[in-house]
Amino acid sequence: MLERIFLTVFPVVAVVLIGSIYGRLRRPDVSVANQINMELFVPALLISVLAGKNFQLTDYSQLAIMAAVIVLGSGLVLLPLCRLPGVSLKTFLPPMMFNNTGNMGIPLLVFAFGDKALPAAVVLFIVEMLLHFTVGIYMLDHRTSPRQLLRMPITLATLLGLALSFSGLHLPQWLYTPLDMIGQISIPLMLFTLGIRLTHINLKDWHVGVLGAIACPASGLLLAWIVQTLWPLPAAQWAYLIVFAALPPAVLNYMLAEQFRQEPAKVASIVMLGNIASLVIIPLALMWAI
Repeated sequence: MLERIFLTVFPVVAVVLIGSIYGRLRRPDVSVANQINMELFVPALLISVLAGKNFQLTDYSQLAIMAAVIVLGSGLVLLPLCRLPGVSLKTFLPPMMFNNTGNMGIPLLVFAFGDKALPAAVVLFIVEMLLHFTVGIYMLDHRTSPRQLLRMPITLATLLGLALSFSGLHLPQWLYTPLDMIGQISIPLMLFTLGIRLTHINLKDWHVGVLGAIACPASGLLLAWIVQTLWPLPAAQWAYLIVFAALPPAVLNYMLAEQFRQEPAKVASIVMLGNIASLVIIPLALMWAI
């Protein structure tokens, strides 16, 4: 078991570390790479998985509901912490709710459980992203229009993939193969750019970061255990949910905090320390899952 956990976590950490080292040496601007990934590679991955012959959305409906409960429930469970001095609701709660399903969650699930976990990983990613770009952005700015979500390539790719899945239609092989190849670029690129992004984050507000590093996985795992007790998942999907619940805050929280000028330095500390703490928390979660 320990060897399997090591073989799961080490590739993820190694690629992030390589990105971090490269980021410190070269100081590259990864905004273009991230833009291409979010507008082309990730949408291609979503379509290729959702439109795949082996994907059945109904097989993951319960998992999707439970993931949504964990995301939204974490905000409610941790709401009392926003009364602490120096802890703002708009600053603290989004990183606690919206975790690193893309950069870390998809690779972890694939490395831990094989390609059979990719459809479930994509479903979890879609749930987190849709909630992040609706509820999450609304939390930062109530004036934001939900119409912006419909303009995003990820949303359009999700709708197209689901339409193909529900219709029973499948892409011809000559189109599916290059789409799948392009989509596979997204996973290592997510990890590599995560490492680069983390080099730009400081630990000025470390005390809030430490609080978030503990509260984020703790609330997620608590809610996962509660919903599993009330509405049990199949064993494989329960394992996926544990990993999802233990994931650290998404780097996207920091990017949105900068965009909306919502104490980005504090959000940066929460994201940075949460991802560092995940080096201990994720192996423990995998021991529980495996």
